[in-house]
Amino acid sequence: MGCLGNLLWFLFGGALSGLSWCLAGCLWCITIIGIPVGVQCFKLASLSFFPFGKQVRYGGGAASFLLNIVWLLFSGLFLALEHVLFGVLLCITVIGIPFGLQQFKLAKLALMPFGAEVY
Repeated sequence: MGCLGNLLWFLFGGALSGLSWCLAGCLWCITIIGIPVGVQCFKLASLSFFPFGKQVRYGGGAASFLLNIVWLLFSGLFLALEHVLFGVLLCITVIGIPFGLQQFKLAKLALMPFGAEVY
């Protein structure tokens, strides 16, 4: 079921979500200081392309918290708003509710990506 869900997800919105993460990663990689942030964006783009069957565990310390604050100001808020908007639109129909819930999971991740572990 996860394979079918990921295929439908990719066709009906996952590609756009993943490309948004890739764009953010490319913008962060322009500077040398932003390369670790860009690499994290590319890791999370893979989750955004195929989210079904994966879970996110949050943790981290003070360094993750500070990096999340910088992230939130420059990229996180825009990505989170995109995921929330798509999630609300998908939850309008009964069939779209599982896809909308995945968008909400990605919205939370877009707000606090550092210190999060995908398993």
